[in-house]
Amino acid sequence: MTTTAFWRPRRWTLRTKLVAWMLLLFIVVTLAVGALTVWQLSRTLRGQLDNQLVQSAVNVGNQLADSAPGGPQPTAGRSLRLSFQVSNGQIVQLPIPYGDSQSHLVQPKPDNFVSGYGRTDSLTRAQVHALKAADIGRRPMTVHLGGHLGDYRVVAVKHNMTVITAINAAGTQVNTEPEAVITVIGLPLDANRTTVAKTAIAVALLSGSGVILVALATTYIIRRNLEPLRRVAATATRVSKLPLSSGEVVMPERVEPRDTDERTEVGQVGASLNDMLDHVYHALTARQASEMQVRQFVADASHELRTPLASIRGYAELSRRETEPVPQGITHALGRIESEAGRMTTLVEDLLLLARLDAGRQLDFQPVELPIVAIETISDARAAGPDHVWGLDLPEEGLEIEADEARIRQILINLLGNARKHTPAGTHVVLSVHPQGSGVLLQVRDNGPGIDPELVPRIFERFIRGDAARTRTEGSTGLGLSIVSAVVAAHHGKVDVTSRPGETVFAIWLPRRQAAPAPATPQPAV
Repeated sequence: MTTTAFWRPRRWTLRTKLVAWMLLLFIVVTLAVGALTVWQLSRTLRGQLDNQLVQSAVNVGNQLADSAPGGPQPTAGRSLRLSFQVSNGQIVQLPIPYGDSQSHLVQPKPDNFVSGYGRTDSLTRAQVHALKAADIGRRPMTVHLGGHLGDYRVVAVKHNMTVITAINAAGTQVNTEPEAVITVIGLPLDANRTTVAKTAIAVALLSGSGVILVALATTYIIRRNLEPLRRVAATATRVSKLPLSSGEVVMPERVEPRDTDERTEVGQVGASLNDMLDHVYHALTARQASEMQVRQFVADASHELRTPLASIRGYAELSRRETEPVPQGITHALGRIESEAGRMTTLVEDLLLLARLDAGRQLDFQPVELPIVAIETISDARAAGPDHVWGLDLPEEGLEIEADEARIRQILINLLGNARKHTPAGTHVVLSVHPQGSGVLLQVRDNGPGIDPELVPRIFERFIRGDAARTRTEGSTGLGLSIVSAVVAAHHGKVDVTSRPGETVFAIWLPRRQAAPAPATPQPAV
C-alpha cells in the first residue's frame, strides 16, 4: 500500500479494512480495561490506606492521658505523627519515664516524628507549617510535604493529652496536666503509586503483546477466509481483460467449483459470476454469428456487384464512342451513368475492403520507404487539386517500416482527398512524416474551417460525413476515414484527430516492426 493510499481508508482493500477495524476495536477495549484496572487498583489501595488512617485516628481519640502515643503502624513506608496544642499551636512535649526506680523523673520529647524502616526523624519546620496550613480534618486528604517525603495521605483528630507544662530548674521536676491537642497522622503514597505504576507498565506490556498477537492472528485468519473472494476477483479481472469488442469470442475463464458453494456468500458471488459469464458468452456468440452473416453478405454482394457495374461502365463508354450522331441528351445521360457507375464501383470496393479487414484478413507486410510513398501521394493530390497549396515535411534520412504499401497509400490518399474535398480553394495542406519512439508519426494538417466539435468523436465511424461542417464540393461515401481507422488498426497503430477553426490535424502512429502474427482462427472467405 502506498503512503498516499495509507491515509485514505476509502482506498484500502477489504482485508486491510477488516484487520484495521479489528485491531482498533481490540486496542480500544484493551485501553478501557487497562485504564479501569489501574484506576480500580489505585482506588482500592488508597481506600485501604484511608481505612488504616481512620482506624488509627479512632485509637488516638480514645486513648487515655497516660497512654502511649497512638498512630498508624508503618506498613509500606514511613508513617508520620504531629501533635500540637489547640491553644497556642506549639508542638506537644510528651513525658517519657526513664524507669521504675525514677518514675518521677521524665525526659520531654516532641510528639513530631516520621518513623519506619528502623529509623525515626522529625518533621522540618516547613513540613510542620504545611501540615498546619492544610486545614486537615477527620476525612483523609493528600498533602505534599516536599523533600524525600513526597505526598502523604493524612487525617487529623482533636483530643485531650497529658503534656508537659513546666520543668524545674534541674530539669527533673515536671508538672503535667491534660491539654486539648490536634494530632495529625499520615501514611506515604509513594508505595501505592509505585505499585500502580508497575501494574500500569505490566498492563501496557501485556496489551502491546496482545495487539501484536491479535494483528498477526487476525491477518492470517482474514487472509485465509478471504482467499476464495480473491480467487473470484482474479477471475473477474482476467475476464475484464479479454478482447470482447469484436471477432470470435473465446471465454475459457470460470470460477472454480470450490468457490461456487451457494451456502456461503462468496460461493453465491462465484456462482452468479459463472451464470453471468455463460449469458455473456452466448450473447457474444450470437452477435458474432450475426456479424459474420452481415460481413459475408457484404462480401458476397460486393463480389456480385463488381461485374454488373463493370459492364454498365463499359457499355456506357462504348455507347459514347459510337460514330453515328447521338443526341446531346443521350450523351449527357450516358456520361452520368458512367460517372455514377464509377462511384458505385468505389463504394463496392470500399465495402469489400472493410469486410476483409473485419474478417481479420492478414495484410501483406513488406519493407516500405514512407518518404517515397509520401512524395508520390502528395504529387497525385497536387494533380487532383491544383487549387490547394500542398506541402511536404520529411526527415533528412530514409524511414523504412514494415507495412502493406498498398494500404498505406490508400490511407494517405483518403486523408489528402478528405482535406481536398472538404476545404475551400487556397487551403494549405501539409503531409509530414517523422520518427517517434519505436514507430513513425504521419500527420496531415490543413488550415481549413475545421470540423464540427460534435462530429469529432464519431469521425471514424462508417457513413459519417462532414458536410455540415465543411464545404462539400464532391460526393462522399462516408467510408474513407473508416477505412483509415481499420487499416491503421490492422497495422497495430493508432489514429487521432484534433480540429479547431484554422487547423485540423489527422495523426497516425505506426510501429516500425510488426509482431509475429498469432495463429488465425479460420474465417469465411470474402
